[in-house]
Amino acid sequence: MTYAEFWPHYLQAHRRKGTRALHYVGSLCAVALLVAAVLRMDWRFAIVAVVFGYGCAWVGHVAIERNRPATFGHPVWSLVSDYRILGLWLTARLQRHLARAERT
Repeated sequence: MTYAEFWPHYLQAHRRKGTRALHYVGSLCAVALLVAAVLRMDWRFAIVAVVFGYGCAWVGHVAIERNRPATFGHPVWSLVSDYRILGLWLTARLQRHLARAERT
């Protein structure tokens, strides 16, 4: 599977707004915690960043979407896609990607 093939699959696994919202919260908090780790030179913030970031996402998949997180099959592509979907949402360009993924 190429990343181009993975992306629609990723979007289909994130159909519900609540799942995506938990991903956004987790991703943004993870970045903030990584910045704190660097500024404070405290690696414990980096560990919390990973746990909190993935924790939010996985709760969304278990409790809202009721599917398996893509992280387990494609960890790197999943991480890239977490930030891609966040960027598309922040720039109001996500809906067309979601619509296109629904048609595939």
